[in-house]
Amino acid sequence: MSNTAHAFTRRQALGITVGLTTGALLAGGAGAAVAAPRERAWRGARSQNGWPIDGRTATFRIEGTNVDVRLAKGDASTVLLYVARRFAYEIDMLRSGDVQGHGTDRQVGAPFESNHLSGTAIAIRPLFYPLDADEATGMSEQERTVVRDILADCQDVVAWGGDLRPVKESHFQINVPPGDPRLSRLAQRIQGWDTAPGQGAGSIDAFAPARLRRAAKVTVAR
Repeated sequence: MSNTAHAFTRRQALGITVGLTTGALLAGGAGAAVAAPRERAWRGARSQNGWPIDGRTATFRIEGTNVDVRLAKGDASTVLLYVARRFAYEIDMLRSGDVQGHGTDRQVGAPFESNHLSGTAIAIRPLFYPLDADEATGMSEQERTVVRDILADCQDVVAWGGDLRPVKESHFQINVPPGDPRLSRLAQRIQGWDTAPGQGAGSIDAFAPARLRRAAKVTVAR
């Protein structure tokens, strides 16, 4: 069976997991409720990761979906769109309203949320995985396996909210400052994968033994 077929089977299974999670949230099941974090205004001219809050953003379509997201132009958008595509292909298909990108509201519950102001962060299904939620009510182990594989592909350029404090498993951000060569190198690799048959988002088996071993090393290093 091909990698694509394996991935489709997992997406179906993970989609059921997401659906069950949705039902628990709507039903107000035990552990679903979380305390709202105390928000405060972000007053800087740059977001927490050092990127300028200057409105130089554009709207992009997440490939393979009908979802648009507004992000910083250039390499940052290339990388964050890769993250979103991997989620859609390997965890569950994204739908309208599932992804938050650039925003102008300076009220943040954690400093890393300010990265939305510069268009260098996305939140994928933040209602499912909100800020400071109990990790026991968040992503499944299968979903986290895919996320760890994405992080391994992105090396240290992308940070995940599941590794941050307070936790926000829906959050992914550019984790290097503007002009960092690691960002441009990663964006070039992603663009190369997109043009090579059998590589890149849509053709990856995050559960292949070699990829699992690589992702485990990333996990240990964090």
